[in-house]
Amino acid sequence: MANDQLTLYYNPMSRGRTVHWMLEELQVPYETKILNWETGDHKKPEYLAINPMGKIPAITHRGVVVTEVPAILAYLADAFPQAHMAPDVHSADRGPYYRWLFYAASNIEPAMVDRKHPRVNAPPASHMGHGRWEDVVNTLEKTLAKGYLVGDRFTAADLFMSSNIGWWMFTGFLEPRPVFKQYVALCQDRPSYRRHMEKSPMR
Repeated sequence: MANDQLTLYYNPMSRGRTVHWMLEELQVPYETKILNWETGDHKKPEYLAINPMGKIPAITHRGVVVTEVPAILAYLADAFPQAHMAPDVHSADRGPYYRWLFYAASNIEPAMVDRKHPRVNAPPASHMGHGRWEDVVNTLEKTLAKGYLVGDRFTAADLFMSSNIGWWMFTGFLEPRPVFKQYVALCQDRPSYRRHMEKSPMR
């Protein structure tokens, strides 16, 4: 059915890479619409009608628009349960799955941005959602030492977490501790990741 069309609005040099990896993991049909930074496609009326923020990525599926990477991953995992990218909705594992999926968005990126661009008049740690950078990183190290985030299986939470950690190590703003390197290698050792990289190599 035409209404089931799944479309990714994407640029390879954006957070959309994470969603692209997820789509390859799901192994479902999808269409990719590339938005060109140089020509400002993401700020044109056609795309602003989909995402008024003009941010990439976004998906459309079954007449629904979803933006924000963790929301897209959560949506896709539930829309295509046959891929087993999320614990069953009634499983106790759903709690840690949500916890770590959203931890990456609400703590890692804000902490890393503060690390990259220190504030002149930084507010007290208690006023910031992520608290202290050191607490974020040390929590990650302790959590990832056991491998996957939820039991012994790869989920959308791991896909998002490893994408974040891999990026921030690549930029040099996250110390490449052995635990981080091992975790990213574990998550990226998947056919879906290799297909995604072949289709959208880093430029």
